[in-house]
Amino acid sequence: MQTLHIVLGVAVLLANLAAFALGGWAWIRRTPSAAFWYLLRGAQAAVVAQVAVGGILVLAGGEPASDLHYVYGLLPLVVTLLAEGMRAGAAERELTGLDFGSLPGERQRALALAIVRRETGIMAVSSGLILFLALRAAGTTPLL
Repeated sequence: MQTLHIVLGVAVLLANLAAFALGGWAWIRRTPSAAFWYLLRGAQAAVVAQVAVGGILVLAGGEPASDLHYVYGLLPLVVTLLAEGMRAGAAERELTGLDFGSLPGERQRALALAIVRRETGIMAVSSGLILFLALRAAGTTPLL
């Protein structure tokens, strides 16, 4: 089970690195990226699996070398949930006071792209933060 925890830890690191890079690139270029969202969801799934396996290890009596491992191990899940909440409010912030249906088609498209860009930025930053936290978690305990 400990080996699975390490493998998932590497998956969390790599998936969030890739999501951070691709999301940041899409945000800078102002170009929506469907691949980013698939990658992001995979990275989030890896975080959930990593925390679940870590929880099983703790319940089975395992302990990391440092209590900081618990903090850095759980914070990525918290960041994921907070970022999703912020992402959900991105459209609301862009649409406040507007009647979207009455806008001309080109303005609707520009607004939709602005919403996607804001959501991409939020989620790319969260992937970068999770990457940092996962690196810190890995650094608080020796391998096997």
